[in-house]
Amino acid sequence: MGNGTPSDLTARIAASLRRERDRAGLSLTEAARRAGIAKSTLSQLESGVGNPGVETLWALGVALEVPFSRLVDPPRTAVRVIRAGEGPVTHAERAAYAATLLASSPPHARRDIYRIAAEPGEPRVSDPHNPGSVEHVVLSTGRALVGPAEEPVELAPGDYITYAGDAPHIFKALDPQTTAVLVMEHV
Repeated sequence: MGNGTPSDLTARIAASLRRERDRAGLSLTEAARRAGIAKSTLSQLESGVGNPGVETLWALGVALEVPFSRLVDPPRTAVRVIRAGEGPVTHAERAAYAATLLASSPPHARRDIYRIAAEPGEPRVSDPHNPGSVEHVVLSTGRALVGPAEEPVELAPGDYITYAGDAPHIFKALDPQTTAVLVMEHV
């Protein structure tokens, strides 16, 4: 079930329950009814209060149509890189314009968009953000090492990368006046 303290596990379960209930489009009342538990119990679990038993988590997994494991140790977002010139491109009919889909928004996600300006030198090492957060970066100018702290990927202008924002990650400019667009997705 992963590493960490019991409070880390409780927080992970709380975030997973909220995320999966939102994904399923279920109200607190309906999810509790389907799981055969009290609405107040589910509310407490989603608030990080209480210590759910295996039976309760199994019932919630069935009600939310997800495996038990997704509630106690949710899958990490895989690293995906789209290089310049790659990806599904849609061209305009009457203009010299092309749009490349890099990532579609999952249901109930919130996103923040940042323009990044960086210079060579000390890298920006970020501590993990909230559970379930994901970062998307498109390099605009220069070159940079970007992604998970233990396995960053070198990007050139136009390259795209996505990675888990809830794990340590890095942005290290390799050229002067490196710029990028960063989209932070919060669940």
